[in-house]
Amino acid sequence: MFYRLYSKLFFIILSLLIIGSCISELQKPEKADLVLMNGKIVTVDDAKPEVQALAVSGDRIIAVGSNDEIRSYIAEKTEVIDMEGNLAIPGFIDGHGHFTSLGRSKMVLNFMEVKDWDEVVAMTKEAVKKAKPGEWIFGRGWHQEKWDKTPEPNVDGLPFHHTLSKVSPDNPALFSHASGHASFANAKAMELAGISKDTQDPPGGEIVKDSEGNPIGAFRETAQRLLRRASSRYLENRTPEEVRAEQLRGIELAVEECLSNGVTSFHDAGSSFETIDLFRKLAEEGKLGMRLWVMIRDSNERLKERLSEYKIIGNGKNHLTVRAIKRSLDGALGPHGAWLLKPYEDLPSSTGLNTSTVDSVKETAQIAIEDDFQLCVHAIGDRANQETLNIFEGAFKAHPDKKNLRWRIEHSQHLHPDDIPRFGQLGVVASMQGIHCTSDAPYVIKRLGQKRAEEGAYVWQKLMKSGAIICNGTDVPVEYIDPIACFHATVTRKLKDGTIFYPDQRMSREEALRSYTLNCAYAAFQEDILGSLTPGKLADITVLSKDIMSVPDDEILDTEIVFTIVGGKVRYKK
Repeated sequence: MFYRLYSKLFFIILSLLIIGSCISELQKPEKADLVLMNGKIVTVDDAKPEVQALAVSGDRIIAVGSNDEIRSYIAEKTEVIDMEGNLAIPGFIDGHGHFTSLGRSKMVLNFMEVKDWDEVVAMTKEAVKKAKPGEWIFGRGWHQEKWDKTPEPNVDGLPFHHTLSKVSPDNPALFSHASGHASFANAKAMELAGISKDTQDPPGGEIVKDSEGNPIGAFRETAQRLLRRASSRYLENRTPEEVRAEQLRGIELAVEECLSNGVTSFHDAGSSFETIDLFRKLAEEGKLGMRLWVMIRDSNERLKERLSEYKIIGNGKNHLTVRAIKRSLDGALGPHGAWLLKPYEDLPSSTGLNTSTVDSVKETAQIAIEDDFQLCVHAIGDRANQETLNIFEGAFKAHPDKKNLRWRIEHSQHLHPDDIPRFGQLGVVASMQGIHCTSDAPYVIKRLGQKRAEEGAYVWQKLMKSGAIICNGTDVPVEYIDPIACFHATVTRKLKDGTIFYPDQRMSREEALRSYTLNCAYAAFQEDILGSLTPGKLADITVLSKDIMSVPDDEILDTEIVFTIVGGKVRYKK
């Protein structure tokens, strides 16, 4: 009997030891592929807002906590990054930009920093020396409101083409405004486009002319298409191999620019089906390098034909998502293209330009809601924003079963006071760009007058109080993609001369960071995988040289990107 009792006791103890060993093994933390330690990590997660370290396995975050808590995740092959006290945040998400245009902007003349029209002419003269006869010269980034002096002669501050045509008599020149909502051409480009004194303005556009009716070379909004048709004929002479090589090079340059600026995910504000096909191929081959969330920009006819094939969610390990449609109702404030309820203060003959008919956008809204796509409408002026809200509200009422649609107004810059609460009431996302506020501010009051500017220009706090979600970005290449400069503009609204543009509408640093991370993820239906450093989410992380959450305002601009991490892989290192 004693032997049987001893045997039973032995097996019970042995079983308990085995079970205990198994439990111990189960309780051991998963080993990490990457660990970040010794930093200040702002997670944008209310459950654990600030930690010292985090661990990544594969492309996901598996733990956040103190150095001691995360140290147990380190194995022999774990890559350990000592942040040396630097700040880590969720990877910046640029909530509105033009991806392929960003790439192309690196391959043409850059006029973003020119001080006057004479510099544009001088740069063109140098480009002509290197160009082949008849070769088109392209550029972008000029902005007459940011020049040190007004060119003479001019119309609304816009120069005449004659000095440009003199230095480039045989090479057509076509230069996009910084906003993308106007272009300037020399005589040769206008000749090839068949533009003369008799050419009429197209709907939604304007050929700027002098007092005698002669085109000066400036083209607003849809009038730019007259020039682009001519340049397209020139570009059609390239071989398919040349076209593809240029496209791939542009994408490569755009990815490099994003990663070097700490941007891990990018909301592309309008690409064609054909461009999306290229994105999809690169994503599936693991060659995209960062995450793209893309709005389709095409005609209603093509949308009806092809939309069902292009609902793409998380393609290529969450590197490509396509679930939105892009339309535009007006232009930009700089070239007097924003569509206003009342005339411009400095151009009383104009209320801006309506670039697409309201009925055509209504039709797009019907297509979007029936196919479960988000609709994103470019609207800058108060009239364009009001019309867009009306379109959205009409679509929502006609489909009461459709909820949580997260339709977006891209820019939402100048609003009538009565329309501000409608964003929150309708659940419309305000996709705004902090850097536009400080960039445009020097001429906003000139365009709108003091009252309209104060009531409705870049009213971030008013929108947030309405319950609206604001997602931030740069509208690159309209502005530089630099999220540090945009963050600074968002929290200070400080202009180059030291003045502050309606300071009561500034965001706090916490609000600004959320607008650049979790809010952008929400605006893309991606808050379950992006936007905060939460276990289970994708390991997209930006490490900064300065603590932008606490340093003095002016020191924010000195911040550099130390690391950019996408899916647990270091894609950029300073």
